[in-house]
Amino acid sequence: MVQTTWKAIAPVPTSQEFLDIVLSRTTRKTPTVIRSGFKISRIRAFYLRKVKFTQDTFTEKLQAILDGFPKLQDIHPFHKDLMNTLYDADHFRIALGQLSTAKHLIEQVCRDYVRLIKYAQSLFQCKQLKRAALGRMATITRRLKDPLLYLEQVRQHLGRLPGIDPNTRTLLICGYPNVGKSSFLRSITRADVDVQPYAFTTKSLFVGHFDYKYLRFQAIDTPGILDHPLEEMNTIEMQSITAIAHLKSVILYFMDLSEQCGYSVAAQVQLFHSIKPLFANKIVFVVVNKIDVVKPEDLDEESQKLIQTMLQGGEVEMLQLSCHTEQGISEVKNKACERLLAARVEQKLKTNRATDILNRIHVAQPIGGVTREAFIPDAVKERTKYDVNDPNRRKLEKDIEAEEGGAGVYNINLKKNYMLDNEEWKFDKVPEIFDGKNVYDFIDPDIESKLAALEAEEERLEAEGFYDEEESIEDDDEADIRVKAEFIREQKQLIRNAARSKKALKNRAVIPRQKMPKNISEMKNSLEKIGLDASTVVDRARSKSRGRSVANRSRATSEMGGDAEMRDISMHDISQMTLKERAKSRVRSQSNRREDGVTNEGARTKAEKIAKLNQKKMNRMARQGEADRHVSAALPKHLFSGKRTIGKTNRR
Repeated sequence: MVQTTWKAIAPVPTSQEFLDIVLSRTTRKTPTVIRSGFKISRIRAFYLRKVKFTQDTFTEKLQAILDGFPKLQDIHPFHKDLMNTLYDADHFRIALGQLSTAKHLIEQVCRDYVRLIKYAQSLFQCKQLKRAALGRMATITRRLKDPLLYLEQVRQHLGRLPGIDPNTRTLLICGYPNVGKSSFLRSITRADVDVQPYAFTTKSLFVGHFDYKYLRFQAIDTPGILDHPLEEMNTIEMQSITAIAHLKSVILYFMDLSEQCGYSVAAQVQLFHSIKPLFANKIVFVVVNKIDVVKPEDLDEESQKLIQTMLQGGEVEMLQLSCHTEQGISEVKNKACERLLAARVEQKLKTNRATDILNRIHVAQPIGGVTREAFIPDAVKERTKYDVNDPNRRKLEKDIEAEEGGAGVYNINLKKNYMLDNEEWKFDKVPEIFDGKNVYDFIDPDIESKLAALEAEEERLEAEGFYDEEESIEDDDEADIRVKAEFIREQKQLIRNAARSKKALKNRAVIPRQKMPKNISEMKNSLEKIGLDASTVVDRARSKSRGRSVANRSRATSEMGGDAEMRDISMHDISQMTLKERAKSRVRSQSNRREDGVTNEGARTKAEKIAKLNQKKMNRMARQGEADRHVSAALPKHLFSGKRTIGKTNRR
């Protein structure tokens, strides 16, 4: 699709605004805190990121401006020459070329200073190199002051240009100034064209649109042209010449025979012959305006001969109209549109694509060359036209409705116009349809009596027990199948429950974090239930549950003999234990997490030294360790200073 308008080009900033945008974005989007104590590789990376980000932003913005403007080699010749007329294509190319050169220079500066920063030895050197890189980029940008201003003016003017499609159906209005071109455009379209009684009111191209035979046409009003060499024409006139030369359209050459425009008929004829080479391969009409003042027949013989020189060859046709009285405007528009449509159809038929389509079309003709005329019934031919005031007119449904009480009271009868063999059938009830068959066709006159007899027979059979079923006795095979089926159902349920429990324990500890205590009697019962001897395990558990000193005393007592005496002594010793001994035994039984895996005090000291050495590197790099909870960097002021508003605060 050909681009016809450039209203979407983004505004071009000035050089200072360009710098403010890029440097502000660099400050916002890159880190802002660096310390001299950081590792040199981290410092280099910090400043390398600054330089590269600035260069990327410059390149992105400049490339967006270059891509926004149209490329002269890619657009239609009409738009290309129009831009050359209005802005000078050489200046336009130079401005875009300066932006492209600046982009490449900024990329080169970035590459040079990135290479230097990689070998910097301190934060000060990195910082100075970064300042130098950004300074050179800013200098290159400041030199773009004039190109940026020029391109912004071009952008504003491009946005105000009319959207002219070079390939659509077009009527092109041309001629001397003040001959009625703008008045004609205003009459056939809704274009807001300024119409004044003096010359050169129209200083640029104006476009209006209208529909003819459900097709959209565009009409272009061109500024007035004077009869002098092409080199002496100004910018206003060159716009008209550009449109006439490049647009495939119908040319409407307007003339004012009354000479109220300030130019003689001979001068207007001479201008037509001067620009006639631009009319090659185009449909041309000579449109005589202001016929309410002077008509072609009213001219003298010499002027009429001059006009006839324009119409020689039969290629140019003369039309007449008056924009003041609106006489002949529709005829001129329709004539021009018809000729244009016929020419476009003829041109399309000459293409190979049209030939291929025509070759596939077959028009069927009656056998024997018989011409079959359309049949129209006599009743239709003889029917008189409906007239509201005629008392003998035929009654329409709305007349019947008015007689019967109007809308809401009268209901139309849709069956009265049914064409049936018998008129009495019109209002018969339509029988219901069941399974695609007419129910009425299967109705038996004796259906009621047959139904009563059938019901009586069913009651008799039911009373006699005809429908009673004997209880089926299950054999051994069926009973076995039922037992197996029930077992299978239980196993399926067990498998399903196991899968659910496994899924539920997926993210939980396999061993419970709180172990539930079990007493010795429960353990003994569990072991005996599965057929194991629990005496040995119970004795060992009871011996382990006593204190070390108590166990020693018990062992000494057992050597002396006497179980009863042993129990008395052990219970007495336990009761006589001091609080200090109990506390020691409790502490000994508990595990100290700090002493786990450490054999002695020396090993613990060595482990602590290794942990501090490993943490020292993290501290030097300002990295957080496992136990580091404080903010090592300075307070991020942009997050806490000023009035906070709704929105993200992590953009830096």
